[in-house]
Amino acid sequence: MDTVTLLQAALLGLVEGLTEFIPVSSTGHLVLLVDLLGFRGPPGKVFEIVIQLGAILAILAVYARTLLDILRRAPADPGARRFILAVLLGFLPAAVVGALAHDFIKAVLFSPFVVSVALILGGVAILIIERMRPIAVRRSIEAFPPALSLGIGTFQVLAMVPGVSRSGATIMGALLLGVDRRTATLFSFFLAIPTMLGATAYDLFKNRHTLDAAGAGVIAVGFVVAFLAALAVVRWLVGFVGRHGFAPFAWYRIALGALMLGVLLSR
Repeated sequence: MDTVTLLQAALLGLVEGLTEFIPVSSTGHLVLLVDLLGFRGPPGKVFEIVIQLGAILAILAVYARTLLDILRRAPADPGARRFILAVLLGFLPAAVVGALAHDFIKAVLFSPFVVSVALILGGVAILIIERMRPIAVRRSIEAFPPALSLGIGTFQVLAMVPGVSRSGATIMGALLLGVDRRTATLFSFFLAIPTMLGATAYDLFKNRHTLDAAGAGVIAVGFVVAFLAALAVVRWLVGFVGRHGFAPFAWYRIALGALMLGVLLSR
């Protein structure tokens, strides 16, 4: 475990934390940056998956009081139970498809070219959805009907293509289904918890025989940096989206995807 590898791990953790909850694809950024840096972390893409858990812990830290209140009220409060059901139903499609297609996704889709194209197409999609989205009629997760939660979760499956963005697919899907921007963003936060916990546990289990002390150290550095960076983003994002919408992220995606395509095609 040399100094250069640790510095690269810290940089990747920073990028993960800054991009996990905005609709620009944290996985896509990691795939591109790993390629540019020539980063050689633990095998099986475990590093890229596990440091996302650091970002998820930021959600638990910022919204701990909200989540504990939901759990406390659940036995007697139908709204709290609907909140929990909404998150579980939103998680279900990704859990099923991820378990069935895990190996194919890792082997075939984790490439810089796929990411670059997905960034551009996703940016265009965001611009279109921002212009054409229906009037918002859902402004509380506790009021989500089961079909709405399952529908948003189905959109989340699209994010298994690196470069699409889990938060982007979730938020844009929610907007198309009549959820307002703030609630769509918050639901994306909460839906990330079971989704990324499940992905992390599955990847660790699949690659349990390849992990060693050196790999654990690299992962730990990226994990901590991702957590700290994500804390800042989570506290900032809802207010930013309320004022500016998602178009700035769309233009960023298009510019980055086009730049990376140029770099890849010039090699």
